[in-house]
Amino acid sequence: MNKPGELPGFSLMRSNQSPSLVELRGVTFGYGPRVILDNISLTVPRGKVTALMGASGGGKTTVLRLIGGQIRAQSGQTLFDGHDITTMGQHELYAARRRMGMLFQFGALFTDMSVFDNVAFPLREHTQLPEALVRDIVLMKLNAVGLRGARNLMPSELSGGMARRVALARAIALDPDLVMYDEPFAGLDPISLGTAARLIRQLNDAMGLTSVVVSHDLDETFHIADQVIVLANGKIAAQGTPDEVRHSEDPLVQQFVNALPDGPVRFHHPAPDLATDFGNGGHL
Repeated sequence: MNKPGELPGFSLMRSNQSPSLVELRGVTFGYGPRVILDNISLTVPRGKVTALMGASGGGKTTVLRLIGGQIRAQSGQTLFDGHDITTMGQHELYAARRRMGMLFQFGALFTDMSVFDNVAFPLREHTQLPEALVRDIVLMKLNAVGLRGARNLMPSELSGGMARRVALARAIALDPDLVMYDEPFAGLDPISLGTAARLIRQLNDAMGLTSVVVSHDLDETFHIADQVIVLANGKIAAQGTPDEVRHSEDPLVQQFVNALPDGPVRFHHPAPDLATDFGNGGHL
């Protein structure tokens, strides 16, 4: 039987044999001569919260885009439930995406739609459910994020934290297997940040989800994650439990975890020495 997000008569085969829902095997990706990911391999365990962390530009969002099929690896495999996203045709890729939910950095709500219609959008777009059932599902998802009473509000009437929670309700509307979060804590006050983090953990466990969280917020992310992967210079600098990563002896990981201004990631961009720059008569 098809789930709400699947086309009638078609579903991407589900394999419960592998403990990993997502796996990257020897993946390389770059833009022109600039290599973003250099032959990396990682796994995302089923039912767990995996955090992708590292300095800006390290390839975290690129990993999400590879999993979602927005971009294709130049070499290696990107496996979702045992199927290689890299080689999928359009029909199969769309079926895979219907098993994924995505929470964008600032929610990305449709500004001309109410809260209710934003959450209903994927249900109306990808299923043929009767409107009465759509209504029940939307209210159930909004209730899960504490915003059932905000159903008739417009995005312009929401705080940043509320908008992020509506976007989360929309991301789980189709009961996905995988939810990906791109900087879900960015720009939130401490209360909203704590609420968002707690929701990610609670929904992951209550719904049996697998979650991938891209974040720079160490405290909240380490608190909710089962596994942390630190990306740096196109490679995996560290991978393990939050405690294992926090106590890593790798200098780059230590710089990141302890927010040190200098280390393997330099404060100064490479430049000529001061005497050369300041002694050239002001010529650039």
